[in-house]
Parts: sequence; structure tokens; C-alpha cells
Amino acid sequence: MLVPALMLVHALGAGTLPARAAPKEPEPVWLGTELPLPLSVRTPRDLALKALAERQYLIFNLLAGGKLAWDRGDFAQAAAKWEALLALPDLPADVAQGVRPFAQQARARAGGAPESTAASAPLAVTAPKPVPKPRRVSPVTVRGTVEGGGARGPGGAVVWLERADGKTPRPHVSGHGLVIQKHKAFVPRVLVVPVGETVAFRNDDDLYHDVFSLSTPNSFDLGLYKGGKTRSETFRTPGPVQLLCNIHASMLGWIYVVKSPWYAQADASGRFEIRDVPPGQYRVKAWHEASAHVSAQEVTVGDGGATVSLTVAADAAKPPFVPDKYGKPRQIQLGY
Repeated sequence: MLVPALMLVHALGAGTLPARAAPKEPEPVWLGTELPLPLSVRTPRDLALKALAERQYLIFNLLAGGKLAWDRGDFAQAAAKWEALLALPDLPADVAQGVRPFAQQARARAGGAPESTAASAPLAVTAPKPVPKPRRVSPVTVRGTVEGGGARGPGGAVVWLERADGKTPRPHVSGHGLVIQKHKAFVPRVLVVPVGETVAFRNDDDLYHDVFSLSTPNSFDLGLYKGGKTRSETFRTPGPVQLLCNIHASMLGWIYVVKSPWYAQADASGRFEIRDVPPGQYRVKAWHEASAHVSAQEVTVGDGGATVSLTVAADAAKPPFVPDKYGKPRQIQLGY
């Protein structure tokens, strides 16, 4: 055991050390032929972008892969990769011009004729294809009329649009929802609001009101409050909300909650107008307090907008009684 140690001491005294092998350089980690990035495709533009990325990745792999093969002396592999690169259609002129001499030399060193005619073909300089600019789509207006509604007429009908060719965006909350209690009536009788809107209920009468709704899942109870006071409620679910007063059984109103940024209400004659609508395919829907069902039809909104005609029925069943806030029958109070 002492001999190796004595040899090491002798080597140190002589100013020399036993020779060691030089560390081997690690092999480079190559990206490979598989595109390493997962690219999602949800729209035609996504598909075009994915195809462009894959083409550029193929060009890079053939270009750099040929150079790696050249550096390690595998001229046949280098020639094969560069010839495959030159065979790509619409190859940028600067890439073809830079690669062709290397491909020809690699093929010559490999000792064989070119595997394809691409490497020996004359250089075809093609101008880059112009990228088409996306067509700018301007919002337009959808106009129309509503008919029907029975004795009450079409006025107050709620009309909205839903995308048939994609997802309907969530509406923006306006923050201006207001229902006034005046002369023992709800003003307006029907109000349309977007999902998430907070509506103020202002009492402009010189008496108390007790506004509530039994319409699930938007039921609420504002409690008793006197004239000059305001209570508020936020509506988070689309659909109709019937408004009642626990003191005045004759009071009836509606809030309709829509999950769309494109909505309007018909005037007394049934006319309506929805602005800032992007062209596309839509379902136009209409709700009326006298109708048991929502009316709907398909509409194509072009660059010039669209005009539609809707009909709402008057088939809603009349309730047997006006409920109080507990859902029980009550008598209409005389004088109220």
C-alpha cells in the first residue's frame, strides 16, 4: 500500500503528476424533429399560424441538422438533409442560395450523385408572397319589429342576440339599472339588464313599499321602506324576474336578465334597434310578459346589418292569485 504513495511523492518532488485523460465533452442536446411547443388551434387563424410555425421549424431542422452532420464528417447525411431542404416549395431565396453550394459539396464528398435534382437545379428567386391583411369588420345595426303580445301589445318586448357561430361574450354591466315606484306602479313596467347588473329600486311615493320577487333563482326581498328611500338588488342569472309589492297587490313589473351584450326593448309600436353588432351568424330571441315561451330564429348579420321580424305569443297562463312574499294568496287591498 506504500508503493503507490511513494510514487506520488516522488512525482510531486520531480514537479510532475500522473497524466489523466481529458474530460469528454457532452453530446449536444438536439431539439429533434418533433416541434417541442404545444400549439393550440381554436380558430382558422390559429391553424394558419401553427402551419407557419411547423414549416419554419422544418426549415431550421434541415438547415442546422445538415451542418451538424457536416461537422462530424457524415457528408451523406448532410447532403440528404440539405437536398430535402432545397426541395421545399417556395423556399426563401436567401436560404436556397446559401445552402446549395454546401449541398453540392457534401454530395460530392459522399461519393455519389445527388439524390434529387433539387441541389443541381438552377436557383429560382421567388418574391415573397404578400401576407393578406385581415379584413376589418365594423360593427353594424340590427333592426326589426315585434308583433303580438295580446291585449298589452308588443311594447316592452325584450330582444337579444346570441352567437350561432361562436361564443357569445359576457355583457358589460352598465350600472344604471333603475326601477321607480310611482303612483303605486313600477316604472318602467319592464326593464332589461345584463347579467351582473345591480338595479336600484327607488320609492317616489309618499307611502311605504315592500318590493320582492318569488322568481327563482333571482328571488329577493327588499323589505319595507318609505318614500324617498332606495333599495338595491344584483341579478346574476339570466331569465325573467317578476316584481311584486307585499303591500300593494295591484303592482306588477318585470326585469329580464340577458347574458349577451346585444339587447334592446321594443317601443310601443314594436320597433327595436340593436347597435354595435359584429357581422356573423346569430340567434335572435324575444321575450314578452304575455308569452309562455321565448321566440327565436336564425339571422345572418352582414356588413350592412340585418332586419328581422319577430312574433311573440300571448299564451302565458294567468296565475290563480297574486301571492304575498310567502307565496300565499291575498286579497287586493281596497284603496291601494
